Formats: sequence, structure tokens, C-alpha cells
Amino acid sequence: MIDGLRSTYLTCPEGRVHVYGAGERGPRVLLLSGAGVDNALLSWRHLIPVLAREHRVLALDWPKQGRSRPWTGRATHARMTRCVTDVLDHFGWPSASLVGLSQGGALALAYAIDHPGRVDRLVALAPAGILSFPPVVHQALWLTAKLPLLHRTLPGMMFRSREGIARFVRRALFAGPVADFEDVVDEIAAEVHDGGAGSSDWQNASIGPFRMRVDLRPRLSEIACPALLIQGDRDLGVPPARTRAAAGLIPGARFELLKGVGHWSSRQAPQRVNPLIAAFLAGGPMDGRDRLG
Repeated sequence: MIDGLRSTYLTCPEGRVHVYGAGERGPRVLLLSGAGVDNALLSWRHLIPVLAREHRVLALDWPKQGRSRPWTGRATHARMTRCVTDVLDHFGWPSASLVGLSQGGALALAYAIDHPGRVDRLVALAPAGILSFPPVVHQALWLTAKLPLLHRTLPGMMFRSREGIARFVRRALFAGPVADFEDVVDEIAAEVHDGGAGSSDWQNASIGPFRMRVDLRPRLSEIACPALLIQGDRDLGVPPARTRAAAGLIPGARFELLKGVGHWSSRQAPQRVNPLIAAFLAGGPMDGRDRLG
């Protein structure tokens, strides 16, 4: 466990939302994790203690993930966005910097669009919400999202054994050695035990029968705060070209491409990701140029 980590539960009509807290002083940062078998500590275990030295840090467990259980009803895009407001309001934060991964990256981008006065700085790692797919592929993904057999039962079978979890993580989320790989597998196994496996409500609802219901690209130009997008060049879920293009739509945004890194950069390469985020949140230079790391 991280030294000095605190837990708070917010009571909502649908259930409870759990938030980790760390750090006593400095700028405010809210961390938003990914979907499925992710949770706040899985994504941000290595980043929280780094930021907590000079920031006040909160890390949200999304509904139905981590300790944000039980939860009734669907955790839709609108409800997840409202969770960000609930957390900021609960802690009396008028604004904060947002750092989001994958699903959390999409929600960080969306929140910066819809609530510009409440976002100081924005970091999105391999963000969702900027993707589209060819017709046949799109329909296959939509069908998967519609059928529990495909988006929950089959993933549950694949994640039934520790070996299955390790195989998936190694192939789909990482693209090289991970110093604490066995810990990652154990943490995912615990998440699967508590909440099952499969895609999130947000993922399932974000894709319609003919187009993406969550496509933030037409509005990315509205983001007014400093922004940093981080992307692994070997990500199988979010093509690097899509993230680079998304960064190009955000005025003045900076794009960082990490060589040899997959989707879960915050766990595969924290020694490269954490300094980037810490320096950016501290007000590092913003020149909008692509960088390779």
C-alpha cells in the first residue's frame, strides 16, 4: 500500500464512489483510470506517490470498479462525467488538473470540453473517445457490446485462471518487460474476483450500430487548458496515429510518443511516464511539438 494513502466514500443514489487521497499541499490533481478490470490503484500505483510530494492528489474508482461497489444502474458517459463533478464538489475543489488513461482519458477530454472552468491542465494517456472503425469491424464491435455472452461471459472464461490473465495482459496491454508484472496479474485477479471481467458500461454504450456515440474529435478544438497526450507506439487498442491526430486538434497540445510501450504505459513504463506528467503539471513548457521518448 502507498504510504499516507487515504480513502473516502461518496454516497450516491446508485451506490457509493470510492476515492483515494494523498498529498497535503500544492496544486490539485484528479486521476481517472481505465475500463474493465482496471481500478484507481492498478493504473496509478506508481504515479500517486510521485505527485503527492508536491500536489494534492485524488484517484477515483469508477462505479462498478475497485471499491466503488455496489452500484445499481448503468455507468453511462453522462453518469461517469457527473462522477468527476461529484468528487470535485465533495472535496471543495473549484478546479483541478485531470490525468486520465484510456476510458479515463476520454472522460478527461470530455470534461475539459464541457466544464472548461474546472480543468486547470489535462493529461490523456492513450485516450478512448477519439476512435472510429471500418463498417464491418464497427458492426462486430457493436454486436459484442450488445451481447453479454460476448462482452462478459467469454472474457470471464478467459480470465478464470491466473495464466489466462497473464497471457492477456502480456499480449494486449504491454509491449515489453514490466518490472512488477506478477503484481499486476495479482491485482487484476483480485479485481476479477470482486467484479468479474468484461467491458464497462461506458465502453458498451459508447458504440452505436452505425457510428460511435462517443466521438470527441469534433469538439477537441474547444479545449482551452494546456494539454498533454501520451501514447505508446505499440498500443494495440488505440492506434498512435489517432492520438497524434487528436493532439493536433487541441490548441497548443503537446504529444509524446513512447517507443516500445503498449496501452498501459503508466504500469509498463512508469519511470518514463511519471516524470513527463509531473513536469507538465508543474507548468513545464508547452510548445505543441511532437516528441519521441
